[in-house]
Amino acid sequence: MSMIEFIENEVKSNDLVVFMKGTPQFPQCGFSGQVAQIMDYLNVDWKGINVLEDDDLRQGIKDYSQWPTVPQIYVKGEFIGGCDITREMFQSGELKTLLEEKGLVVGGKATA
Repeated sequence: MSMIEFIENEVKSNDLVVFMKGTPQFPQCGFSGQVAQIMDYLNVDWKGINVLEDDDLRQGIKDYSQWPTVPQIYVKGEFIGGCDITREMFQSGELKTLLEEKGLVVGGKATA
């Protein structure tokens, strides 16, 4: 399986996945930490994938999305954006609405 196939599989098989530096329990950059806090605050099920574990993954996710930075947030296969966009959507209430519209259930925990 190529790196792009791995990424595509993760994006398509998880309702909410965050490619991040570190893990949901131990983010290793401020931006990934902010996204983890937002997801935890919303109490939604999500999967974190640590791009620091593999240089090919760290570059591959940037190539896959054509987005130059990490974290990257995907909801039901759709690229939402990075930390700034996610934070703005959270503050405006748009993120919660999007998650509800996509049928994501509140009340879970992050998995690594």
